Amino acid sequence: MIHQGQGYLIEIESLVNSQFPKLLDEYVNQKKIIVVDENTHDCCLDYLITHFPQLESAEIMLLPAGEENKVLEICYQVWTALLEYKVGRSDLIINLGGGIVTDVGGFIASVYKRGISFVHIPTTLLGMVDASIGGKTGVDLENVKNVIGSFANPKAIFIDPAFLETLPGEEIYNGYAEMLKHALILDPSHWDKIKEILQETDLTTQANISHSIQLKLSIVTQDPNETGLRKLLNFGHTVGHALESYFLGTSPISHGHAVALGIIAESFISFRRGVLPEAMYVEIEKTIIRSFPMIVIPENAIEEIIGFAFNDKKNVKNELRFVLLEKIGQAQIDAIFTTAEMGNALLYLTLLAEAKN
Repeated sequence: MIHQGQGYLIEIESLVNSQFPKLLDEYVNQKKIIVVDENTHDCCLDYLITHFPQLESAEIMLLPAGEENKVLEICYQVWTALLEYKVGRSDLIINLGGGIVTDVGGFIASVYKRGISFVHIPTTLLGMVDASIGGKTGVDLENVKNVIGSFANPKAIFIDPAFLETLPGEEIYNGYAEMLKHALILDPSHWDKIKEILQETDLTTQANISHSIQLKLSIVTQDPNETGLRKLLNFGHTVGHALESYFLGTSPISHGHAVALGIIAESFISFRRGVLPEAMYVEIEKTIIRSFPMIVIPENAIEEIIGFAFNDKKNVKNELRFVLLEKIGQAQIDAIFTTAEMGNALLYLTLLAEAKN
């Protein structure tokens, strides 16, 4: 199954049957660099090298796993190694991993010698349906998410669902959060289809992955640089990124988990404003609680979490911007919420956690 991104190919297919070998043949006389983290080094790299002889002499760039390592210092180490290997603009970087690898690997490639070609091979559900799609790259600064980055499209994205078999269950749910987000802002029928997944294999079908990708593409191809419509994809992320940044310094939570909590919080604000119907809010809340752990947010942490939200790159004139959900399948960009509304939403998340426990 093939999709077209903004000038690049997205193929959902067994890697050996895809156009990946043909692309490698185009670089037969060029250097190939494979960027992995500790997880994909152990679980996925051997498959890539043994099945594609064109990669037998590829250089391996090993990134430490974890959001806390998504920083410029790691990029600097890779750039230094690329110089040592005399990698040039006509060579190829292959990013093999989840969202962190595609974010960091894409950023490294996008600025090295003002841009070197790269491809993504996402190995997580989150990477497949969201992080690798749309040309965003980036790293964190002072625990603020993706505050340094660029828009840079890969030559291609190759999605092989077989890589999902290497993942623990919680990683599947990281991607599920982004799939729910796509459905909530764009497609009520898809929401109805995926809101009550009973088994992970029901979620990770090629059809579901493909549909979620198509929903995201329907936005990013119209607004590649996030000047308007693409802001819809930030639903759940204003609160979610702030939570992820706060807990990164204590007990890190995954991006998908943070987004799921952010979806509840931002839907709660939409409901309290009288915009989102109560029945729809309750449906969203129950869906998230069914699949994701609720967490207690210390009351003395709320001010710090709101501070992280004010550092979000989506804000304008020091106003907190978020996506207001009007109904399932329809949302409004550039809504402004107050610190009181965000504080109340964070307190409500704690009430949900205490009720669940």
